[in-house]
Amino acid sequence: MNRTLIALVLILFGIQTMAVAFTAEGELPANVRNNTYFLESLRLNNLARLAYAEGNYMASIQFSEEAVRFANLSDAYVLLRLRILECDNAIAAARRRLDFAAAVNAPVRYPNEYVLAQVAFGEALTSRTEERWDDGIAAANRVLALLAHVEEMPAVAVHALPSQLTVRSWVTYGDSLWDIAGRPWVYNDPWQWRRLFEANRDRMPDRNNPDLIHPGMILEIPPIRGEVRQGMWEPGREYPPLP
Repeated sequence: MNRTLIALVLILFGIQTMAVAFTAEGELPANVRNNTYFLESLRLNNLARLAYAEGNYMASIQFSEEAVRFANLSDAYVLLRLRILECDNAIAAARRRLDFAAAVNAPVRYPNEYVLAQVAFGEALTSRTEERWDDGIAAANRVLALLAHVEEMPAVAVHALPSQLTVRSWVTYGDSLWDIAGRPWVYNDPWQWRRLFEANRDRMPDRNNPDLIHPGMILEIPPIRGEVRQGMWEPGREYPPLP
């Protein structure tokens, strides 16, 4: 190889090593950017330049070829670390979204989406363990897509609806499980009386008779649509209908 070609190899290699450092800088820790392959490529590059300056062109060629080989190994290593970092970031984002969804009662408000998101998150973790980075990224992104429409609880629902009710006289007020379930701020659907019955069966005078409720009993009103309920029902107070 003549002197001109050797010089070209050195110039090209210099550009390549700078490109590797520029691509990784700011995205990976210094120990990844300056990995052993990259450091060895720099060492060999310096040896190639030194041999060239001393007129030992065959040695310069050999050092240059080895330097390029190690630079390519460094490129592959850096790209792998970038892919791993992307996978880890995607899984972390999916975990945060799942935590947020759980905090706003998504398992009740969006049960199907939440279950599918949990399954996708499990697939992401499995793929990460098996070093299938692309599959892990794809599964984590499915979690984000499934829960993208999950929002904070509506402000009007927070502490707006009661979670308990004191039974009054059926003769005067018509209190029965059917009537109570049909009230707008309870379930707005009398056919949901069984939900009240099952939630309060152990406190009923006869746990097998939903028609027998006594004035003064306290009934629990479990959420049905992810609404937030808290406190005792207050007669005469205006409550918004069930969201």
